This record gives sequence, structure tokens and C-alpha cells, in this order.
Amino acid sequence: MLDPARSFDLIGDVHGCAHTLEHLLDTLGYRKQAGVWRHPSRQALFLGDIIDRGPRIREALHIVHDMVVAGQALCIMGNHEFNALGWTTLAPPGSGKEYVHEHTPRHQRLIQATLDQFAQHPGDWQDFLGWFHQLPMCMDGGRFRVVHACWDHALIDSFLQRHPDACIDTAFVQQAGIKGSFANRVFDRLLRGTDMRLPDGLTLTGGDGLTRAFFRTKFWEDDPQTYGDIVFQPDALPEQIARVPLSDSEKSALLRYGAAEPLLFVGHYWRSGRPSAIRPNLACLDYSAVLYGKLVAYRLDNETEVDPRKFVWVDVQRPQAPVPGAEA
Repeated sequence: MLDPARSFDLIGDVHGCAHTLEHLLDTLGYRKQAGVWRHPSRQALFLGDIIDRGPRIREALHIVHDMVVAGQALCIMGNHEFNALGWTTLAPPGSGKEYVHEHTPRHQRLIQATLDQFAQHPGDWQDFLGWFHQLPMCMDGGRFRVVHACWDHALIDSFLQRHPDACIDTAFVQQAGIKGSFANRVFDRLLRGTDMRLPDGLTLTGGDGLTRAFFRTKFWEDDPQTYGDIVFQPDALPEQIARVPLSDSEKSALLRYGAAEPLLFVGHYWRSGRPSAIRPNLACLDYSAVLYGKLVAYRLDNETEVDPRKFVWVDVQRPQAPVPGAEA
């Protein structure tokens, strides 16, 4: 678990970009020794979503897993690792489903690259699925916290009372497939964040091609007035929706991570541009590496506010033309 005396390099969503990860680790001063990337005085901390979408998912998992086993890194659960467990875990009897994460075309689209890249390595895949159960849903280091998408005090306190090591088992995965259950609320909030339904039954099709009736929301705004004040996702709301005032009930339902809380680092949200803090105690480290954005790290020492000088990143270059075997 977290050693408060250590200095950490927090790393955002890798999504199978193994070569880019190696480039970032090298930039951070890690060197590969006896097959494992190591640093003489620091420890990496991955914010989840190692799998899916990218060209070298299996290789990325081996890098992260081997670092964790060697004590050179920690890794928390991302929604994609959790979904992989749901994809492969039988649903409980009477649920009306075969698997926890139903094998719909939409769900298959998200995991297909992972399934394809492990097709010739079934034993390896089973080993990694077992390892996913060992990934904590969140970590609290006292002076800083990490979670893949959202820190919800009340929900995390209740979860840790039941799962003191913050890890989950097969029964939890099965319960997470039941809408409204405690496990489902933990998974949805911690690994996917907060959201709000679009008004008047509207839907939006995002840049990823998926159509949604909800939009992701900020969980730190102190006095938001409109839908536009709380949207937090790559796809902006149409102007006519962004101007819609929030009702009193919608305002009261919003989660707020206070400005006086410890430093919080998340991934998940597909940001763009130059990496920076969201507010002095909050930073997102997911900058869309697999979509030719940036793979981002934050070099955390003993500071109590996010230091803009301590973001480190590797730009992922888009190939000039499709080249078989091009690095990513």
C-alpha cells in the first residue's frame, strides 16, 4: 500500500500504449533492469485503465504488473479493468443475464482490442483477470488520494468498512451488475464519475461514436448555476442545453470535493491541451494518449497544492500514413 515517505510518479490512463509508456518511464528516470522498469528513489502509481483500445495492451499490462510485483509501482482499478471482470464473470442466477457485463455490441466494441490481443494467450489473460481482483478501487495516502474517476467520501467510507483493503471479489462484481445495488453505486461513482441526465429526453453522440442520454459532471464546483457550469467531458453540450438553469434539486444532488480536502488525482476524463491542475487540490492525468494525445505523469513529493511545473508527458504522434506495426 501507500508509503507516505515515498515520492510518487502518478500516471494516467495507458490504454495499451506500451511503447509510449516506456518512453514516459524513461523520461521520468526509470531504467529497465532484470526485465522491470525501476527508479532508485521513486515509485510509479497507475490510475487504472491499462487495457482496451490501444495497439499493445498485453505488453502494457506486463510492464505495469511486473513493476507492481517488484515493488516499483502501485496500480488502482479503472473502469475498463472492472468491465473486463464483468465481461468474464457469470451473472448471478435469476438476473436474466448470462454475464455481469452483458455481451452487447456496444460493450464488445470497447473490449474487442483486448480480446483480440489475448486470443493466442488465454492463460496470460486468465492470470491478468485474477490480478485485476487485487487492484484497489481507491487509495488514501493521507496527504493525497487517488481514484480512477471520483472521490465520494460517504460511499468510500461505507465501502472500506466492508472491504478494508479496497479490493473486490467475484461476489462484488456480480452485485455490481444489479442496478441500484451498493456494489453498483460504488463501481459507477468511483470508476465512472458523476453524471446527469440530459433534459427533455435528449441524447448526444460523442466523439467516440457512442450515443448517451447522460453527460459527465464536475464534482467540485461550489456554486454552479447552469448545465454548462458542471459539464466535464470532451464533448461540449449544445449551447441551448448549456444555458439551462440547474434546479434546486439538481444542485443539491451534486457531489462536491472541497477546496480544503487533500490532493486528489484522477484519470478517466479524456482531457486535451497542456496538462494542468483543475483546482489547487485536484488534477486529472488522462490526456487521451490512445487518441494521439499525451500520456501524462505528475511527480508528487511533499507539496500540498498541485505544482504546474511537475507535470511530465509524452506526446503521442499520429502516423503520417497507416504503417503496419507503427509504434503507439
